[in-house]
Amino acid sequence: MPADFSLSPLIAATAQWLVRAYPPCGGALDSALAEAQARQAVTVAAWLRYPTAMDAALVAVAGPGGAGRLDGLTGADAAGSGDEDAEAWRTWVDEVVASWAAALLGAPELASAATDALTGSAHTAGAPVEFRRLLDPDERDRRAAALLRHPDLLAPVAELHRDQLLHRLAAGPVPLTG
Repeated sequence: MPADFSLSPLIAATAQWLVRAYPPCGGALDSALAEAQARQAVTVAAWLRYPTAMDAALVAVAGPGGAGRLDGLTGADAAGSGDEDAEAWRTWVDEVVASWAAALLGAPELASAATDALTGSAHTAGAPVEFRRLLDPDERDRRAAALLRHPDLLAPVAELHRDQLLHRLAAGPVPLTG
């Protein structure tokens, strides 16, 4: 099983949490653009955090931890719809991945270093991977995700695990082994 496949629920849930915590500023198109940016940042963060298929398999078995602490930090509505089954996705939110993604969204130089660290990794081998909306957002992307990319608003989440991200990036490229 490819590592990115088993990370799909974690990536989807964590991106969803970011978009709900830092909602887009406009209509449906802005929502889609903000979600695309969040998903790209979360994908990069997840691939850095779980560089091998074994890492991805372990988090799939153990679970990523959920959104509880993040909700408390941002004041996000943890209650949601009140329907426990409808909110089950929240258990798949990974706090470290959300923190790293927030750091990437708020600091373009970190986003560039993070994607560079993935070059040639097991996650990027085989198929072309593009992170344009993360690395080079156009004006429409920036407007759509004004809250999602605001460094001051992201700071409480980004600072949670920024040191770990910086340590991971200083370690060099992600291993090619899968």
